Amino acid sequence: MLTDLLNPDLMLRFAINIVAMTLLVFGLFYLRYRDKELVTAASLFNIFAFGVLSILGAVEFSLAAGFGLFAILALFTLRSEQISKIEITYFFGSISIAVICSIQGTTLPFVGVVVGLVLLGAYVFDHPRILKSVDGIKVTLDKIDPDALSDPDKMRSALSSRLGVKVMSYQIVALNYITDMAQINVFYRK
Repeated sequence: MLTDLLNPDLMLRFAINIVAMTLLVFGLFYLRYRDKELVTAASLFNIFAFGVLSILGAVEFSLAAGFGLFAILALFTLRSEQISKIEITYFFGSISIAVICSIQGTTLPFVGVVVGLVLLGAYVFDHPRILKSVDGIKVTLDKIDPDALSDPDKMRSALSSRLGVKVMSYQIVALNYITDMAQINVFYRK
């Protein structure tokens, strides 16, 4: 068992995993979105997934069962607190890196190339210069606007004047009539 832990191949895979996850979660996501909570969750989940998959890889366990575990964990994530599409994408990217790095039947150069492609894809397709025209922000309103559901154009106009930007669209995340608060994702242009 100790020889499994000191396996140089496993240690190198863990190092590749940590470097790639750090580049994805800290180097790309955090620098662009500054969401400490998701960075912490994604990085810890990556390490946990790598550990679990490494153990499962050391015993008789099929790849299909591993992806089944991955799907179960994904459903758990989707059933917990609501997070944005970008956040869930980076979260799954972090998990994917752990899966790619921990599967023992692949060569290290292949792992390096696949992880590199994952990071390159995240860098290019989420680069601010590609989709720089619209930004998003989470807003909590201390009073529910009566037009929030009934008149989207009027609500968009009210949000624009209140925030001082051109609101392109908004998404109501939650309405709480007890506390008279609304949580809204606002997508805007400066």
